[in-house]
Amino acid sequence: MSRNLHVVWFKRDLRLADHRALSDAAQRGRILPLFVAEPELWRQKDMSARQWGFVSECLHELRAELAELGQPLIVRVGDVVQVLSNIHQQFGVAGLWSHEETGNAWTFGRDRDVKSWCRCNGVPWTEARQSGVIRGLKSRTGWARRWDRFMAETTTAAPVALAPLEDIASGSIPTASELGLAADPCPDRQAGGRREGLRVLDSFLQQRGRNYRRAMSSPVTAFGECSRLSPYLAWGAVSMRETAQATWVRRADLKQSTCATAKPWRGAIASFEGRLHWRDHFTQKLEDEPQIEFENLHRAYDRLRPAEPDVDRLNAWSNGETGLPFVDACMRALTATGWMNFRMRAMLMAVASYHLWLDWRAPGAVLARLFTDYEPGIHWPQAQMQSGTTGINTVRIYNPVKQGKDQDPDGVFVRRWVPELRRVPSDLVHEPWRWEGAPSLLGKSYPFPIVDHLTAAKSARQKVWAVRSQPEYRTIARDIQQKHGSRRSGMKMTGRRRKRSPRSPQLSFDI
Repeated sequence: MSRNLHVVWFKRDLRLADHRALSDAAQRGRILPLFVAEPELWRQKDMSARQWGFVSECLHELRAELAELGQPLIVRVGDVVQVLSNIHQQFGVAGLWSHEETGNAWTFGRDRDVKSWCRCNGVPWTEARQSGVIRGLKSRTGWARRWDRFMAETTTAAPVALAPLEDIASGSIPTASELGLAADPCPDRQAGGRREGLRVLDSFLQQRGRNYRRAMSSPVTAFGECSRLSPYLAWGAVSMRETAQATWVRRADLKQSTCATAKPWRGAIASFEGRLHWRDHFTQKLEDEPQIEFENLHRAYDRLRPAEPDVDRLNAWSNGETGLPFVDACMRALTATGWMNFRMRAMLMAVASYHLWLDWRAPGAVLARLFTDYEPGIHWPQAQMQSGTTGINTVRIYNPVKQGKDQDPDGVFVRRWVPELRRVPSDLVHEPWRWEGAPSLLGKSYPFPIVDHLTAAKSARQKVWAVRSQPEYRTIARDIQQKHGSRRSGMKMTGRRRKRSPRSPQLSFDI
C-alpha cells in the first residue's frame, strides 16, 4: 500500500454527504475511513447503551455506503492514539482529517492527545467546521450573521469513488455489551442512520410540522409534531447545513403559496429556523468555556445546593417515582423512548434542581444518559440554565401540577405512562392526593409526593434570590452576558425580578 494514506476520522459526523473532511482528504490521496469505538469514552457518566445503539445503526449504514464507493469503513476498538500509531507504523499516515467536535471533557482531553501525537509524528491534522460553532471565537458580536453565511455555503458532495485498501481488515462494529455498557432497555428509541434522518426531516417539513409552534409544548402532541431530528444532528447523520437549507427551501415555497394552510406552516418554519440558531448558540457556550460541564457559570452559586445529592430523591426522580404524576410520566416516557419535548426536559431539570434541591450535575448526568440525542454543548449549558446557575437567564421554577394540567388536561399522557393512576378521575389525575380514593392508592401502588411542590418552590425561590442580591453578583453576571449572551436578546441583568418579555425565546434542549 502506498504510504500516501490519508485517514478520515469519523466522530459525530456519520454521513458521506456534506462531509468536508472526507471530500478534502479524497482530493489529496488514498483514503482510510476510520471510526474508533473508544471503551473509555463510553464509560463516562454521560454515555449509555441507547446512544451506542443509535450510533451502531448509523455505522452499519455508513459502512455499506462507503463499501459502494469502493472502501468500507474501518472500525477499531480501543484508544484512538494507539489505533493511529498502529496504522502509521504499518502504512504511514500522510494526513489526519476530521470535523471539529465540541464534546464532553473526555473528548476534549482525547483530542489534545491526538494533536500531540500528530505533532510528534509529523502528521498534519486538518479539522473542518461542520456547524455554526466557531472555534477560537473572540466576540459574540455578529455571530448570528456568521451562522447564516456558513449555512448558506454549498453543501459538499460525497466522493464518487474510493480506491480499495489491501491488507487491512475492516473490523467488526462492537455491541454495547462488548463495549462494557450496562443494559439499557429503550424499546421506542428512534432508529439510527442517514436514510431515516432524511425521512424524518422531509416528513417534518412537508407533513408533520404544520402545528409545530403550538404542538411542541405538550408531550401529548410533541412526539408526532416536533421535528424529531435532534439525534440525527447530534450524531451527524444529517448535517446542520443540509437541515438549514432544506428549511429555507420550504420557507420559500410557502412564501409563494396561497393555500389556506400556508399561514400556520410559515409560523412553524419560522420557529424551527430560530431553534436551529439556538442549537449552535448553546453549543458555542461549551466551546468557549468547557468547564461549564463541571462548574457553575456564575460562581456565586457554588455552595447553594449540597455537593452530594440526596440519593433517595435522585433515585425517585430518575425512576419516575416522585409521586408527582406529570413529572413521573415524563421521566418514564423519556426512559422508554430516549426523547422528550423541550418544555418537559426543562421541567424535569427544574423539578430536580428546585423542588428536590439537587445540584444540577447529578440529574444532568442521568438525563444525558437517557437522551439518545445527547449533545454536550447543548445539554450542560441548558442543565445550568434550567437550574438557575448561569446568572444571566430568568429563573423558571415550573409548577409540575400546573404544567400537567396545562399540557395534559385530560390526563391522557399521565395514564399512558403511569398506569397506576388509571382509576383516578381526570380532574384529579395530576393531584391524586386530593382524590377520595387516595388511601387505596398512595403508599401502595403509587408513592406519596416526596415533597410538597408549593412549599419546595417557595423555599428554592428565596434561596436563589438571596444569592442574586449579593453585592458582586451583577458585575460578574454582566461579564458572563458579554461572553455568552445572545446579541439578539439584548438581555440586561438588573438583579431584580422582571416579567418575561413575550418576545423572549423559550430555550430548549432539542428542536
